[in-house]
Amino acid sequence: MANTLTNLEEKLKKGPDPILLTLFANRFMSVAEAMGRSLQQTAISTNIKERLDFSCALFSPDGDLVANAPFIPIHLGSMSFAVRYQMKLHSGTLKEGDVLMTNSPHAGGSHLPDITIITPVFDTETKEIIFFTASRGHHADIGGILPGSMPPTSVTIFEEGANIESFKIVDGGVFNARGLHEHMVEKPAQYPGSSGCRNIRDVESDLKAQIAANHKGIQLIHASLETVQEYMFHIRKNAEMSVRNLLKDVAKRAGTNILSAVDYLDDGSPIQLRVDINEEDGSAVLDFEGTGFEVRGNLNAPISVVHSAVIYCMRAMLDLDIPLNAGCLVPLTIHIPKKSLLSPSRTAAVCGGNVLTSQRIVDVVLKAFHACAASQGCTNNLTFGAGGKDKDGKNITGWGYYETIAGGSGAGPGWHGTDGVHTHITNTRIGDGSAGLGKWHGGEGVVREIEFLEGMQVSILSERRTRQPYGLEGGGSAASGRNTWIKKCRAEDGDLPEDQSTDSPEAVRDINIGGKATIWMGKGDRLKIETPGGGAWGLVDEEIEERVKELRNLHHSDNAGAWEPRGSIAERAAAQAAFGP
Repeated sequence: MANTLTNLEEKLKKGPDPILLTLFANRFMSVAEAMGRSLQQTAISTNIKERLDFSCALFSPDGDLVANAPFIPIHLGSMSFAVRYQMKLHSGTLKEGDVLMTNSPHAGGSHLPDITIITPVFDTETKEIIFFTASRGHHADIGGILPGSMPPTSVTIFEEGANIESFKIVDGGVFNARGLHEHMVEKPAQYPGSSGCRNIRDVESDLKAQIAANHKGIQLIHASLETVQEYMFHIRKNAEMSVRNLLKDVAKRAGTNILSAVDYLDDGSPIQLRVDINEEDGSAVLDFEGTGFEVRGNLNAPISVVHSAVIYCMRAMLDLDIPLNAGCLVPLTIHIPKKSLLSPSRTAAVCGGNVLTSQRIVDVVLKAFHACAASQGCTNNLTFGAGGKDKDGKNITGWGYYETIAGGSGAGPGWHGTDGVHTHITNTRIGDGSAGLGKWHGGEGVVREIEFLEGMQVSILSERRTRQPYGLEGGGSAASGRNTWIKKCRAEDGDLPEDQSTDSPEAVRDINIGGKATIWMGKGDRLKIETPGGGAWGLVDEEIEERVKELRNLHHSDNAGAWEPRGSIAERAAAQAAFGP
């Protein structure tokens, strides 16, 4: 092994062969893609099979991200934290046939529904770890106080479901079904008001699909160990130099080496950033000093999620076709103030910090770099389901549903925003007129309305309901979103109109439930979710702006700035055509 290390060090000094660098970059990415295809094909849940809420990647022996396919950015940056945490925790004790499972934010997780499966790969002769494969998938049923395991009202992590620092789900090639049941069903149910996993069979099936996907990645790495490790290093070094060149260019174009930005969550909590760029070596310090305190709620974001958002932004601003990997973070020093919502305590609730606050972090970073206007800044998390603890405390088998809903993306210098897309760090599919006005207009949000045919608990966890996505360079802000409970009026509830004595399908109440709520929806009730649009870039001619508003026939409907579309479908189609692509 000593000779192998010596040879490797000599090759690293010489630098990479540019052709081999490209070949290995694509090879590693293709392995991750194959892992993803395997996972999608063998999983059974809507979240993994249809929404594609999962990620697969390869990691070097030191736990650094080497390559990934274009999966979920918020997963990929934080998975390195998870791999390194397990390496430290199990130092020298892992063996061939072991597979680890974790989801704890303290151990590099994002939020609890995202479960990471990590498989170490050993050299056959030395028995040392030579690389890792890992996959992270969103599981809509891990227990907690509500079906869907994304409670909008959680204030501690114990209310959000199974919290697993480390569990050897496969030990020496043997699947530990009993231990899985203990971690997923029994332990979460011990917290008052919380249930264990409501359908462990489906969750177990998806976890086995993740284990199989990791194994698929191992099978596809066939090159010699020395060459594989050499180009794992070179790929990260290439990303590092690309980011250094980007930072130098940004400082030159901006005419300053100090950048700053601030944006706010709907509760008023600031996320503040100052970027100090060293123009000589292309390094930078990203300081989030001034960010708000940890909140009593679930908008706290683990440190690993902050790094994920930053690494995503760096990769997104690079005009190069390279894998997203840990090299993007090498030139960066990230300072996160203690006791802030970006560095919460171990028991803080975090399910919204992963999906909502991380979007705002991305908006703040891109704003500081003056890259583009704000996108919707939300993922509009909808959950509902059944099962859990009954009145006697018995865990009843049930189910949980979860989806994120698209919105508008922000415009930039030379492009319009896109309507109805998942933006930035989500990159999922949908389960089944709100743009900012400017020279380059933002994307439109969407309207999603669901009618419930039986009574059930329904929850929404969303942002940008009071604060609008910003525009840049004079471009207008986008409209904020809105969540409306369209409640049937019932005689039993005493809310029928004065002129009615019996229930009528037409008699309804429109109730604004705010950004974060959980409600028992009755049979025939509807939930209408209007998602935010994207901000615009650049000033628009006033005459054109007035004509667009006239064609769209829009008006502000409430103080939150939500737009209510009016007019016929044909009129609104004409408005869209007049407004541009």
